Amino acid sequence: MTEDDPLGPLDPDFAAAFVRDDRRPPCQLYLISPLEVGGGFPERLKRALGAGPVAAFQFRVKGVDQHAAARLAEPLQRICTEHDVAFIVNDDMALAKRLGADGVHLGQGDGDPREARALLGPAAQIGVTCHASRHLAMEAGEAGADYVAFGAFYPTRTKTVEHHAEPVLLSWWSTLFELPCVAIGGITPQNAAPLVAAGADFLAVSGAVWDSDEAAAVQAFGAMLGG
Repeated sequence: MTEDDPLGPLDPDFAAAFVRDDRRPPCQLYLISPLEVGGGFPERLKRALGAGPVAAFQFRVKGVDQHAAARLAEPLQRICTEHDVAFIVNDDMALAKRLGADGVHLGQGDGDPREARALLGPAAQIGVTCHASRHLAMEAGEAGADYVAFGAFYPTRTKTVEHHAEPVLLSWWSTLFELPCVAIGGITPQNAAPLVAAGADFLAVSGAVWDSDEAAAVQAFGAMLGG
């Protein structure tokens, strides 16, 4: 973790002493879309959201202009609204504004949370990718982010893994800060339990749901999370 974090390594024994604060809500599921969301995908999203509790859905597409992205997003946003699931746009503040989305998720090169707040307003949910860095997470919190995302915790095919995070990072964050933290990267119903135990407030998942039967996968996550 030292190559990602100027604060240096965490004591691995920190996790052994961690006890989740009962005042924090239980860990919840955060779905991230596949890159292909046209065709029959809206029906798949309906199945997924109808299969168990989901807190948020992140719309993530690449290589299309804003008009095309908005056309793809609109039916998915309606489905999320019908299921009372937050609709979050990946990377693009302007698209989030255009859609009236519930929020935006920013990578490290996608702009400042302060800029997103000014554009999207006080009610928007603003998340920031912080890789395996406590320093980046604290900066995001100071800039007004509503949650920070750490990872990748496991190997994943969804995107190239350049930063590897250890579960102890979740324990450290949850002990010191009230701001929710999201765990991401290769998470499945089979390997998620250590991340929940370490203090993750949300599990961000993509391939584990969309690469299989989405309804069965959401049900499996729900069973693991106690939903």
